[in-house]
Amino acid sequence: MIAIHPVVLCGGSGTRLWPRSRKARPKPFLPLVGDKTLFEATLGRCAQDSRFADPVIVTGAAHLEHVRAQIAGFPGARVIVEPEARNTAPAIALAAARLPADAIMLVCPSDHHIADEAAFRDAACAAAKLASEDWLVALGIGPTSPETGYGYIRRGAPLEGGYVVERFVEKPDRATAEGFLADGRFSWNGGIFAFRAGAFLAELARHRPQMAEAVRASVAAGREEDGCFYPDAAAFAAITAESVDYAVMENTERAAMVPAAMGWSDIGNWHALREVREGDAAGNRTRGPVELVDCRNVLVDSDGPRVSVIGLEDIAIVIDGDDVLVTTMAGAQKVGKLAGATNQ
Repeated sequence: MIAIHPVVLCGGSGTRLWPRSRKARPKPFLPLVGDKTLFEATLGRCAQDSRFADPVIVTGAAHLEHVRAQIAGFPGARVIVEPEARNTAPAIALAAARLPADAIMLVCPSDHHIADEAAFRDAACAAAKLASEDWLVALGIGPTSPETGYGYIRRGAPLEGGYVVERFVEKPDRATAEGFLADGRFSWNGGIFAFRAGAFLAELARHRPQMAEAVRASVAAGREEDGCFYPDAAAFAAITAESVDYAVMENTERAAMVPAAMGWSDIGNWHALREVREGDAAGNRTRGPVELVDCRNVLVDSDGPRVSVIGLEDIAIVIDGDDVLVTTMAGAQKVGKLAGATNQ
């Protein structure tokens, strides 16, 4: 049986779900769907299943207090504290360098929602099998709409349990996304990957040798302190920030994908959050003291003040302390551009 090592990436600035999410408490550490935080739910998906090892968490110093508070129920978790944010490729490489070369890594963002956890675990195990054969595997999310905010994966020749990746595609415009949906061979790239640690580091060294060397030097000169591993900051500072998609996945000749139908959402804005919460017969979702009359598809999330809404459709109203957000669902993508969000 292949042991799968979850590698959970914790970062983010917390702007897209402002005012509830902020730099000081970004969305991974909030109970946005149910009673658990998104981070706790990410850890819990792999817990109490013998196929999964204890998680490795990669985070920054700014989020370390949140991480420590929320891993209390996961005593075997290991924490790597990045000296500074350098996007996903160096973060994954830090974890790979701290694991045995034959360890199968399952890279998971800490702020996604997955409704069908059994389907997630099944897809993860299929990806792990391919990863054990030195494929670099992405989970491909079955698209349900022509989304323009996600990258896409076009599948190629079949493999046992998955497919060769024919190509990765950047975020498309609406017409292109509609074409992808009609084509049937495209999946959303949800940012969940499986690699053998040694194979990932070898591919990184092949395509981004300076990054690979800086990570190696940073880990070699790192230190353990208070139950966390701190890579060397000076060596890490030499790294140019880059995503794992650009640095490795779009360059390797060993890219594969495993289809995953698991009720996935990146909770990327208030519209996405509305879609994963349970609502009433008119599609309204509310938290806090709320009264709605003749409303449809309205999201209200208040941490105290009573909110009354009459005759509106497809809007979000969010109250957090002294901050109030009102937006149409169509405008939810722009929340991160507000001065209140960027200057939180």
